[in-house]
Amino acid sequence: MNHQHSRHIGPIALMLTGLGSIIGSGWLFGAAHAAQIAGPAAIVAWLVGMVIILSIALSYAELGAMFPESGGMVRYARYSHGSLLGFIAAWANWIAIVAVIPIEAEASVQYMSSWPWPWAQALYQHGELNPTGLGIAAVLVVVYFLLNYWGVKLFAKANSAITVFKLVVPALTALALIDSGFHSGNLGSATPGGFAPFGWASVMTAVATSGIVFSFNGFQSPINLAGEARNPGKSIPFGVIGSILLAAVIYVLLQVAFLGALTPADLAHGWQGIDFSSPFAQLALAFGLNWLVMTLYFDAFVSPSGTGATYMATTSRMIYGMQKNGTMPALFGHIHPLYRIPRAAMWFNLAVSFMFLFFFRGWGTLAAVISVATVISYLTGPISAASLRRAAPDLPRPLRLAGLNLIAPFAFVCASLVLYWARWPLTGQIIFLIVAALPVYFWYQAKAGWPDFGREVKGALWMVLYLPALALLSYVGSTDFGGIGLLPYGVDMAVVALMALGFYAWGVNSGWRTRYLEQEHDAAAVAAMHEASQESKRAGRLAGQNA
Repeated sequence: MNHQHSRHIGPIALMLTGLGSIIGSGWLFGAAHAAQIAGPAAIVAWLVGMVIILSIALSYAELGAMFPESGGMVRYARYSHGSLLGFIAAWANWIAIVAVIPIEAEASVQYMSSWPWPWAQALYQHGELNPTGLGIAAVLVVVYFLLNYWGVKLFAKANSAITVFKLVVPALTALALIDSGFHSGNLGSATPGGFAPFGWASVMTAVATSGIVFSFNGFQSPINLAGEARNPGKSIPFGVIGSILLAAVIYVLLQVAFLGALTPADLAHGWQGIDFSSPFAQLALAFGLNWLVMTLYFDAFVSPSGTGATYMATTSRMIYGMQKNGTMPALFGHIHPLYRIPRAAMWFNLAVSFMFLFFFRGWGTLAAVISVATVISYLTGPISAASLRRAAPDLPRPLRLAGLNLIAPFAFVCASLVLYWARWPLTGQIIFLIVAALPVYFWYQAKAGWPDFGREVKGALWMVLYLPALALLSYVGSTDFGGIGLLPYGVDMAVVALMALGFYAWGVNSGWRTRYLEQEHDAAAVAAMHEASQESKRAGRLAGQNA
């Protein structure tokens, strides 16, 4: 592993990378889904989502600066708690990210369904794509695949232009709708139930399932590029915090614009009766903003395709990384000799993307699944950061986060609450999806002769028990969050928070100075020595020339 990357990415470029990754299809649908669930209080849901993601991202920023490597998000838990926790975290992260590939294709097709032709309008009916719509989405997924199949150069050339387009169009959309006709009464004063018509529980559910967590997911990009950042101690927090805050401004503007643009006819059946297949395009049509409609139709292909193609590249690297961790078949570790990409891993991800398309046939259902899997994958970040402070205080930390002892437990409690807010039975279903992968890990451990198995299990036991404990709380929790009502509303969230603090303390104390961390440390030292010797040779040659 090469630790001495050329450090050429400045803080602004890092922030724009994060922003380009954060803004995908979430902005096209998130405002409409959040308004359906929470009414005008959806504005608050975006702000709550921003605070939660910020706290999680800051923990990861310290880890990203410590371990500047490509795709580090799937490896930190392995360094702090061993291979079993590393496997669970990597698996959850992979599910959350591989599912983004089909959701971006579905987003594009859903926007096609507001085109003015009957065949297009039939593509999306009753909350899901019809067989033709699924077929078009499948073709788009193949396009993302092909953009990466002959190396990443082709895609990299297109991505910079796509990023600028991604930022300008959402801002233009929000401002144009606000300018065209804004019904301020829609923000609560003139609508049934006021600002929070379904109570504050619905605001929390909107954070978890309407696509808000999903919409902030791209904050990982600046962290994954830590190895190439100039002065990572300063540029990583700037890139991460800056991209999340700027995205939040755009998302809140879009939410306000969406709420204000709705007519009394749109709200005739209440907030839950809002029914748009392609929200902003349909509103722009109603206002006669034809230039905006055409821009949105174009962007509905460009923005999601940029994200879909990026994630097709990222997920193949993740499968490759999991193979290097010893928990995937050797086939996935093979890099194409000419194009330098793990093609077998790409084919695997293509097949999985088709499965997700088949089972989840609309943007909303898949966004909820991705959000929950994403949060499960984030649980290990705050714990790894705090645990490594305790178990390996001597490791160099280019970024030493002030207040980590407060930020990390806060982030873990927030992530636990988001999982709870996702409502039973979704919480249980996704947790089952994560736990169902454990036989794969045990199979590879058995093949390797169960090395240091007791220690590996001890490092991950807190997580193995945390997931079913949270599923149980979700089941017995308040009816506001889909439970059977044993715990009343309010008390349920206090119980989840207390349980999370208990598991947080257990998790932090379960970490140790693993052999994977030592291997990583040794590799970094060798790379640094090699770089130093190359530097002294260059200096010697220069001195000889000057003499």
